[in-house]
Amino acid sequence: MPYSLLLALAVQTGAAAVATPPLPPAPCSSAVYREFEFWVGDWDVYPNIADPAKAPLIAHSKIEKLYGGCAIRENWMPIKGTGGGSLNAPDPITGRWHQYWLDGSGGRVEFDGGVTSTGAMVLIGFWRGVNGPGKDGVIRMTYTPQGDGSVRQQGEVSADHGLSWSTSFDFVYRRAKPAG
Repeated sequence: MPYSLLLALAVQTGAAAVATPPLPPAPCSSAVYREFEFWVGDWDVYPNIADPAKAPLIAHSKIEKLYGGCAIRENWMPIKGTGGGSLNAPDPITGRWHQYWLDGSGGRVEFDGGVTSTGAMVLIGFWRGVNGPGKDGVIRMTYTPQGDGSVRQQGEVSADHGLSWSTSFDFVYRRAKPAG
């Protein structure tokens, strides 16, 4: 067999042997895992009032994507009072988001929800004692990305299982300025 033919066969055989199939996509790379990314970052948190220049800093909040992009973790650090945090992730089958909140005062809430057509994340949960001992309520939190890069978080409470709502808090998350 001529040398050039042997060389051609060797190259073709070798190329076929090293060809590998394409890698499957990362487990948490679908669009649903990016729906709440607008909340990720280091934030200074203020009350949402008419004159933002007069709003006092009420908390710092560190929101980060973890576990290979499969979850978002919040670390809420208020200027006064006890801190808390949450772990947030979508159900890969239903696409519904779940948040588990836990704080230093013993509060624990499981929220469920998703993104609206306007891009806001709405999560609803049942909070025992939210209005004092024996005064349970349904909590609705709406996280809305703003045009200036901030995020508004509005918390509403219902004592009548969602028939009526009243505002419990209204915060604006602004990107924290780098130290130094």
